[in-house]
Amino acid sequence: GKSTLLRSINQIHPITDGELNVNGEGVRSLSGKSLRKFRRQIGMVFQSFNLVSRTTVIKNVLTARVAEMSWVKSLLGLYSKEDTLDALEALDQVGILEKAYSRADELSGGQQQRVALARCLAQKPQIILADEPVASLDPITAQAVMEDFVRINEKTNITVIVNMHHVDLALKYARRVIGIKAGQIVFDGPSDAVNESVLEQVYGRSLKEDEM
Repeated sequence: GKSTLLRSINQIHPITDGELNVNGEGVRSLSGKSLRKFRRQIGMVFQSFNLVSRTTVIKNVLTARVAEMSWVKSLLGLYSKEDTLDALEALDQVGILEKAYSRADELSGGQQQRVALARCLAQKPQIILADEPVASLDPITAQAVMEDFVRINEKTNITVIVNMHHVDLALKYARRVIGIKAGQIVFDGPSDAVNESVLEQVYGRSLKEDEM
């Protein structure tokens, strides 16, 4: 249910029942132009990065601005100076400004995830949704990417919602944890309130068994 909940926020998964309100707006009732406008407020980071591997890093980041451009300009890649500066600033925020004119496929997995995050920032969202953003990364790189999310949240006040199954990372970096089991919320509270009893409630077993 984690990915379903996350993707329901911007209607990647249609809402078939119930109500979902985001910033006071009923998401389920949105469609067409109103849905596209709403989605511009929400950036998304995927596990698979979703980059165009054979083009440059900065061009990947600039694709975040396509929704705000005319069809002709987007087709020709005619980005404004302001958009380019915003893209460079976004890359600087995630610490890979020097890679701006490298091809995306020349980067490591962690760097590619940072490009995806920079693209998200260039969209100027109010909310960032991250769907298993560190699942394919090694432990050291995963921590670095999570630190990027924390820093961006603290610096820009953008709400960041991360879906993950790494309990240790969730407890280390998240302020609020929502535990979902079989599509139902079984815990919602501060990360420091998560104990072994809560984890058993979420996973249906003790995680200490995995350490034996």
